[in-house]
Amino acid sequence: MNKPLSPSKRLDEVDLHKQYSVKLMPHQEEPVYQLVNKINKIIANSSTPTRMLQDIAKVIGVAFQVDGCSLVTVSGEVSSEAITASWCAQENLELSGADEVFSMEQHLDVAVIECASERFTIEDIPTIQKCLAIGRQSLPPTIKAVLAIPTRFSGKNNGVISLIKSQPYIWGESEKQLLKAVESCCAIAFSQVAQAQQIADQNQYLRTCVQHQSLIKRLTIISRTNLEINQMLRLALASTAEALEADRGLLILLKYTDPLFRNRRQQQIPQAKASVVAQWNGTTETPLINQLDISQISFSLKDCGLCQRAFVNSGNPLIINDDTDLKDTLTVNPVFAIEALPVVLLMPLEIQGKILGFLVLQQAVARDWQATELNIVQMVCAQLSNAIIQTQTLRQVQTLVDERTAQLQRSLEVQARLYEVKRQQTEQLQKLNDLKDEFLSNISDRLRHPLTRISVAIRNLRQMGQLNERQTKYAHMIEQDCTDEIHLINDLLKLQELATHNERPQLETTNLNARIRDLSATFDAKLADKGISLSLDLPDSPLTVQTERESFDRILQELLTNASKYSEHDTVVHLQVTHQVNQELDQVMIKVSNIGRGISEEEASYIFDRFRRGKGRWTPGAGLGLALVKSLVQHLNGTIAVESTPIEDSSFSTICFTLTLPQFSDKNDS
Repeated sequence: MNKPLSPSKRLDEVDLHKQYSVKLMPHQEEPVYQLVNKINKIIANSSTPTRMLQDIAKVIGVAFQVDGCSLVTVSGEVSSEAITASWCAQENLELSGADEVFSMEQHLDVAVIECASERFTIEDIPTIQKCLAIGRQSLPPTIKAVLAIPTRFSGKNNGVISLIKSQPYIWGESEKQLLKAVESCCAIAFSQVAQAQQIADQNQYLRTCVQHQSLIKRLTIISRTNLEINQMLRLALASTAEALEADRGLLILLKYTDPLFRNRRQQQIPQAKASVVAQWNGTTETPLINQLDISQISFSLKDCGLCQRAFVNSGNPLIINDDTDLKDTLTVNPVFAIEALPVVLLMPLEIQGKILGFLVLQQAVARDWQATELNIVQMVCAQLSNAIIQTQTLRQVQTLVDERTAQLQRSLEVQARLYEVKRQQTEQLQKLNDLKDEFLSNISDRLRHPLTRISVAIRNLRQMGQLNERQTKYAHMIEQDCTDEIHLINDLLKLQELATHNERPQLETTNLNARIRDLSATFDAKLADKGISLSLDLPDSPLTVQTERESFDRILQELLTNASKYSEHDTVVHLQVTHQVNQELDQVMIKVSNIGRGISEEEASYIFDRFRRGKGRWTPGAGLGLALVKSLVQHLNGTIAVESTPIEDSSFSTICFTLTLPQFSDKNDS
C-alpha cells in the first residue's frame, strides 16, 4: 500500500478555490474546510484502505445528514475487482434486513439520480447504478433520491461518491457545491485504495508464482525418485492440490476393455473401468469423503456423465462451479461427493490421443480459476501421463524380460541335462575307445608274431632248395600276404601311437631334393608296370628342411602309392616341390598330382578317415594309407589337402594332394 499523503500535499481552501470555478459564500467556507481536513486526516492516518473508505463514507454521510453514503471504486486496467465502503444511518441500518434483496440486475429510476458534477453525462448513469448495486448491502432498503459525483484522478474516473435519501428529496445547490469540494480528496483516497489493491494483487501473484515454482520443484524431485508409481501419484496429487489450495483432490485412472483402443471418434465413449488410485483431503471435514477406501473404488466410465463430458472434451479442463445444472443433466458417481463439494475441476490425463484418466480438484465454494493455475494443472497432468506411460512400458518390458529369462532358464536346464547325458555318453565312448585301442594293440601283437614266424619259415624253406616251381610260387604268395598283413598291423599300431601319444617330432636336417629322388627311384619299376611315369619338379638349388625323416618318408611313400593305385594307364604322376617365404611364414609345399577318376566333395570330406575309401573304387587295401598320412602330417605340424579338377572334354580329373610342412630353423629346433 502506498504511503499516506503528507500534510503539505493536502488540499486547502486556496486549492479548492483554484480548482473549482464555483465560488463559495463566506458562510460556506468553514464547513468545506472542516470536511476536507477530516478527510485528509483519515487518508493520512488510516491503516488499511478498506478502513479508510469506511471512515470517509461515515464522515461524508454525517456531514450531509443523509440516510446512506456509498463509496465505490471504478474497475480499471489494474484491478478488475471493485472495492466498496458504505455507511448507513442507525435507524436505516436496522431496517435493511433480509426481507428485501437488491440484485445486480435491479436498476434505479434515472429520475431519482442527480449528479453534482458539470462533467456528468448520460453514460455515467449506468456506472452510478452499478456502484449502488455493488454497495447495496449496507445502504437503506429503499432509495428515493441519489446525489452522486464521479471522481477523477490523472484524467480518469476512479470512483463514485453516492449520497442517498430514503425519501423523495430535492438536493440544494450548497450540497452539490460541498460534494464537489470533497471530490478531489476522495479521488486521492480511491487512487490510494487502487494502488494498495494493485500491490496486494502483485504480492498475491508473486506468492502464487512462488507456490507454483515450489510445486514444479517438488514434482521434479518426485519424478526423479525411485518410488512405486502409486506412491508417486499420491505425492504429486497432494502437492498439486495443496499448492492450488483445493479442498480435495482425486486421481482416477482408466483401464480399457480393449487394450488397442487408441484413436476414438468424436463423442465415442469406450468400455473402460475408472479406478481411484490417489486421494487427498484438505481442511474440509466431510465424513463421506474420509470414509472412502480408494482401493475399493471403481466404476464404469459409461455410468458417470461427469467423466464422460471430460472424456469427450479431452485436452480441455472441465470446470463446474454450479451443481444445479450438473445434478439435473448428468449422472455423477458418489465418489465425487458432489453435495459437499459442488465445485469441480476435471483435467484429463492425455498422451498421444489416449485418455489415461483424470486429475480432479474439488472445493466447497465457487472459484475463478486463473490461467496460470490451469497451466500448472495441465503441466502436472502431462508429467503424470508420461510417468504412467513409462511405468506401463517398463512393466511390459520387465514382464517380457522375465518371460524370456524363464525360457532361457528352462533352455539352460535342458541343455545342462543334455550336456550331462552327452558327457556320460562321451565317457562311455572313451572307455569303449580305450578298450578298442587296447584290443587292437593286443590283437596286433598276437597277429604279428605268428605272421612273422610264417614269413621266417617260408624263407627257411626257400633256402633249403627243396621246393619245386609250383611250391615256390605258393610260398611267394604266402610271404607277400604275410608282409602285407604285417604292414597293416604296423599301420594300425602307428595310428594308435599317434592318437594316444602326443610326442614332439624328432627333427633332423634333411636334404629334401636328395631324399625325394631316392624315394621316387623305388617307385619307378612299380609305376612302369602300369605304364605310368613319374615327373619331378624340384628346386634348382638344394633345399634343406628340418623334419622327422621316418615320418616324411612314410608320407611320401603313401602318396606315391595312392597315385600308382588310382592313376590311369599311360599317364604321368607329377611331384612338385616349392619353397615359400612370406613375412614370418617359412614353409615347404609338396604337390603330388595324377590323372584318374574325380573325387567328389562328399568323398573329399572323409577321404582321410580310417577305413573310408572313395565310392566306385575297389583296390586291394584296408583304407588306412591316407588316414596314416594325415596323422603323420599333423605330427609334423603340417597340413594336407586334396583337390579334384575336371579335365575338359574328358571323363577324368586331375587329383592333387598338397602337403605343407613348416620350415623349422636350427633355433626352433634347439
